Amino acid sequence: MSELCLGTMTFGEGWGWGSPKEESRRIYERFREAGGNFVDTANVYTGGASETFLGEFMEGHRQQIVLATKYTNSWPGPDPNAAGNHRKNMMQAVEASLKRLRTDYIDLYLLHIWDRMTPIEEVMRGFDDLVRQGKVVYAGVSDMPAWLVSRANTLAELRGWAPFINLQIEYSLLQRTVERDLIPMARSLGIGITAWSPLAGGLLTGKYAKGRESAGDSRFNTPMMQERYREDARRDAIVAAVQDVARELGRSPAQVAIAWVLAQNTLPIIGARRMDQFEDNLAATSLTLTPEQLFKLDDVSKIEMGFPHDFINSEFVKNLTTAGHYASIVAA
Repeated sequence: MSELCLGTMTFGEGWGWGSPKEESRRIYERFREAGGNFVDTANVYTGGASETFLGEFMEGHRQQIVLATKYTNSWPGPDPNAAGNHRKNMMQAVEASLKRLRTDYIDLYLLHIWDRMTPIEEVMRGFDDLVRQGKVVYAGVSDMPAWLVSRANTLAELRGWAPFINLQIEYSLLQRTVERDLIPMARSLGIGITAWSPLAGGLLTGKYAKGRESAGDSRFNTPMMQERYREDARRDAIVAAVQDVARELGRSPAQVAIAWVLAQNTLPIIGARRMDQFEDNLAATSLTLTPEQLFKLDDVSKIEMGFPHDFINSEFVKNLTTAGHYASIVAA
């Protein structure tokens, strides 16, 4: 797969801040021209317009695209079964996505968000059925706790079912809590990682810095984004550090933020409403941050790991669990 994934949540104007069809097509074609082949969407994006656009855009070269889409979500309505992780919604959603995407198979089908109620056995058996039917090639998961992802894959391994092979998580300089459990879990189990919102909803581009007005139709101005990225000293310090490194390099802050994610051996999902934004994001693949620049960004954005991580990594516990021989054991 390409080192960047094209996120298409911006394809369509149904949510008030996306791209019209022809601009979406231009971005898609530019991505392919640059060598990209990994494309991510979801059944709920822009009311289904994102999948519908992609179905048309992929005509004539579908097999060249590694296509990912997701199920789970639906806007509030009269049918309680129109959303959720359960088998009924999974089967209904995959059929609808296949029609919109004008394809008979999906390369990577992801559970979008854990609904906190469907038994994980039901989920994994459902994915395995879709793989055996040939409608799905691989299963993936987004926005689920590490303990449950690991339980799901253990069940799949024991029962001979298709496992999750991809974990989609929010990961950026402003969102590093996934380093506590989700990323170590994925690395340990051999699950590939893709990062959504590597620019933290646009905050890391610097366009929402103090003294600058934000566009009224911006995704960042939605209540969810405002709640998740509240203004505080840490947020401002990280944005300032990204801008400092960008000035140093003569590159854009967006490229620096994406390059940092790439440096973590993680595949970023990039999405843009306009071609100029997309071209800027695409250029991150040609940027290599120096060790000093990486340290500066890591240092300003570091998080407290919390229990049990801080406890078991303390020098006292390291020596307590090795009878005082931790240093010599590690050195060996």
